[in-house]
Amino acid sequence: MKLRVFAIAAHPDDIEFCMAGALILLARAGCEIHYMNVGNGSCGSAEHDAETIAGIRLQEAKNAVRRIGAVFHPPFVSDIEVFYEKGLLAKVGSIIRMVAPDILLVPSPQDYMEDHVISCRLAVTGAFCRGMRNFPVDPPRAPIDRDVTIYHAQPYGNRDLLNRPVAPDFLIDIDSAIKEKTCMLAEHKSQKEWLDHSQGLNAYLDRMQDFAREMAALSSRCEFAEGWRRHNPLGLCAVHADSLADILRKQVLTLTEPDAPVDADKPRR
Repeated sequence: MKLRVFAIAAHPDDIEFCMAGALILLARAGCEIHYMNVGNGSCGSAEHDAETIAGIRLQEAKNAVRRIGAVFHPPFVSDIEVFYEKGLLAKVGSIIRMVAPDILLVPSPQDYMEDHVISCRLAVTGAFCRGMRNFPVDPPRAPIDRDVTIYHAQPYGNRDLLNRPVAPDFLIDIDSAIKEKTCMLAEHKSQKEWLDHSQGLNAYLDRMQDFAREMAALSSRCEFAEGWRRHNPLGLCAVHADSLADILRKQVLTLTEPDAPVDADKPRR
């Protein structure tokens, strides 16, 4: 049976920026890939109203997902309304029970933007409650008895909300996936104009590659890499379970430098 991988992030294009390299490699390895953004991207425009831009970004995310044959799960809530609260946790918990992932890829618990951090917390708690019969989810689904290993991606810019470097535990060599990762991100055409307008971030495709180069510099064995950290396994899986490393054994690299890159650009939405 195929291993199931579920990537959960805050907004359309967050997965493409920080997780898509690993997803592409896992799909090539034969895993079943699932993709979900908690927020719908409704605040990501200086031109369109919330409903219009949410529709545009929904289609852009679906276009990106088709490139890797992933199962798409629609968002639940508008941007800046991603809160750690019972109703939203019940929805995230329900979808996790439905997917029953073996591997869960989530944002960094340290990040410059609250939507990213809360999406991480929702995903982790949803996974932790996957087998709790007395925790109600929406829509109702039976609890599952299945181990899951959780991995945290790097924050955008490799820094936390206090602008401090965030170092990964290990790297994944994405040289063979960088072209497709760039193509996935390029599907989010609406965001070039928004990022240029809101934060002066030119050439967002180049910036994604720049961040991947910064990660690769921690190993010196590839040109592009993604940084990852494994979540505490307690309540989730066996203590020594490391499914990502088992599947992507040839692409997993150890660090040769002690700290994450310190050259980061302005934060991004």
